[in-house]
Parts: sequence; C-alpha cells; structure tokens
Amino acid sequence: MHVIVVGGGIGGLTTALSLHAAGISVEVHEQVAELKPLGVGINLLPHAVRELTELGLQDRLAAIAIPTRELIYANRHGQEIWREARGREAGYGWPQFSIHRGWLQMLLLDVAKERIGADRIFTDHAVSGFEDDGRRVVARFVGNDGSDRGTATGDVLIACDGIHSAVRKTFYPDEGPPKWNGCVLWRGTTEGPPYLSGRSMVMAGHQDQKFVCYPISAEHAGRGRSLINWIAEIRFRDRDLWRRESWNRQGDLAEFLPAFEGWAFDWLDVPGVIRGGGIVYEYPMVDRDPLERWTFGRATLLGDAAHPMYPIGSNGASQAILDARTIAWHLATAPDVETGLARYEEDRRPATSRIVLANRGNGPEQVMQLAEERASGGFSNVEDVIPRAELERIAADYKRTAGFEVERLNTRPSLTPPVRVGG
Repeated sequence: MHVIVVGGGIGGLTTALSLHAAGISVEVHEQVAELKPLGVGINLLPHAVRELTELGLQDRLAAIAIPTRELIYANRHGQEIWREARGREAGYGWPQFSIHRGWLQMLLLDVAKERIGADRIFTDHAVSGFEDDGRRVVARFVGNDGSDRGTATGDVLIACDGIHSAVRKTFYPDEGPPKWNGCVLWRGTTEGPPYLSGRSMVMAGHQDQKFVCYPISAEHAGRGRSLINWIAEIRFRDRDLWRRESWNRQGDLAEFLPAFEGWAFDWLDVPGVIRGGGIVYEYPMVDRDPLERWTFGRATLLGDAAHPMYPIGSNGASQAILDARTIAWHLATAPDVETGLARYEEDRRPATSRIVLANRGNGPEQVMQLAEERASGGFSNVEDVIPRAELERIAADYKRTAGFEVERLNTRPSLTPPVRVGG
C-alpha cells in the first residue's frame, strides 16, 4: 500500500508518521514553499499526547513544552469559577502539553524526515485535482507560481489540507466559506514572570469577551521565566464579515486592547501581558458544518479538512492527531482499503461532529457565561451562583464528548497495530 498525504501541518505529518509506523509507504505534499514555525500556542490533551507517545515523541515534546498542571475558569473580574487538575495531576497516564504550534510542527517535520525520508516530503506542491479509478489515485500538483509540479500515484489519498481544503471543495463544491460566529481572536506571546502555579491554563471572561493564557516554553521555565501564550477574544455583533482567517495575519492592538484595560487581576495584569507581546496575530473564529460523508472512493478527509471547529476545549490539533492514528490503524488492519477507510470514518466522523456542535454551544467554557448571566458584578462564593454539582457535570460531559475521560483513556486499547504490515 502507498498513501498520498496532502498537507504538511500537524494532522498531515502525524498521519505520515503513523502510516510509516504501521509499515505503510507514504509521501507528503505541502502547498507552501517552506515550512516555518508559524502560529502561537496550542494545547495537546492527554488523548493526543498518548498517541504521540506511542510514536516515540514524548521525550522530545517534554524538552520544549509545558506539562499543564491545572485549568482555571474565571469571570471578568478575575474571580475563580472552576479549577481542575490536568494531565498526570488529574490521573491520566500521559501529560497535557502546552506548546507553540510552530515548534510542534517543526518537531513532527524533523522526525518525518528522519523516518520517512526528506525525499518523501514535497513543498510548493498544492493539489490541483485527482483521479480515482477504483484501484489507484493519481493526484496532480502545481506550484505557487502556477507551474506544473507533476503527479503522484497511490492507493489512498488523505486530505489534510486545512479549513480551505481543495480536496473537500471537490467533494462539496457548493459549500461556501467557513462560518463565522462573530468573534475575533487576537493571539500573541509575552515573556514574563510565572503566574499562579507556573503551569496554569486560565480562561477568564464570558462568551462575548474572553482572555485565555498559558505558558508554552520549557526553556523559559528552566530560567525561572514564563513564555505566556495569550488569546484576547471579542464578539462583534454589528459586523457581517471580517477579514479572511489566517494563522499569520498581523493584528492591531488598538482594535482590542481598550476593551481589556480594566482586566488587571491580583494574579495577572492582562493589559500588561498584551502590551508586552511582540507581533499579534488575528483571525475570526470560524468552523464548518459537520459533513455526512468524508470518504469518496479512495480519497478521504482528515483534521481541519474534515471537521474544522471553534478553538474551544483545546481540541483542534488533538482531534487531528487522533484522526491520524485511527486511519493508520484501520488501513493497517483492515482486509482492504475500502474497508479501512469506512472503519476510519465510522470511528471518527460522528465523534468529531459531536465536538464541533458542542463547541458551538461553548463547550466547557459555558461556566463563564453562566457566571456572567447569574452574577455579572462578581460573587463572594461561586457555589452561590453555580452549584458545584453543575460545574462538575459540565466538565465531565465535555470530557465524555471529546473522548478524554480519565478511566476511558487510560484503559482503552492502543492504536498501534499489533502486527507490522509490509508496505
């Protein structure tokens, strides 16, 4: 079996490494001319870290990332609503890592070059179309200048080409642009002293205005400092559109900093953190409707190409990693390609559709909105506003939906194929 992976992001590279580990031949085609460490921070939940650990990457992740200790939700006054342990502190067999997205992508790229071979990873290769005759897939590629980059032939094509997936567009030509919920996110990183435990992830505010922060650098922590990844979010109800979403569009402090000027908490000076950052990136919060089908013949979708979701609950990259490991498992263990792809979609499409819809309902972050609606001026005791049982239920429901309940994750079978299959 030989697989063509379209897209060299986190989902595409993890897919390639997972296929290679399963004994399946693979090549990767990425549209950008040079892969660079773009973006800012992301979280890898324990179910994703388990999969990267089984690929032999945990030590390399631990050398650069922060093992998140706890997650805290607060209101816009900085008062704590809910706190829960994360990663190993919560009883998982694996940590939760906060890491720079670009560092993770470069780590995956380096390992892919080591294991698969640099000659199997093509850049400046945007997919322009493909043909599937029921036995083989032939994909065509062009460069950024429109020049012909030739073809690739394989048994399967896996589209990991993001929210603007060219392959998805061939399946659903009338789908239109991603759906914007009215929120815009500005993201940056700021070096400063550690706050709270030094490994705390905090979300403060409510559904119309929110600030998220967490440290992402082991190197800074080793020097007694913190590289704080932060996200400032505002909902614009009076705007019908926003600029095209992107990981690397530069933002303007004047568009959002004034709204956070009063958010100087005892434990963190939010406007100070925002001012202390370097380049700020801006993009609208968008997703797409869940699909009724990902797979057509020998081509299928994965990651943001299949199920782009709001960045709520720290699930975007984690779900792409789970997709990657699941498709490799099924292609390696099924009796034929068609069965493997069908089993992959059966496992992953309903599960990710539920998360997309849960995130539209604000996921576990709904506790902040409840606090705002019930006590906008603040509270002296959160349990007078939201009973502890209600807080516990919201947290547990989302873990169940997203597939990272502690016992369920710790005891489920591995997605590493028990028998290596020749490629």
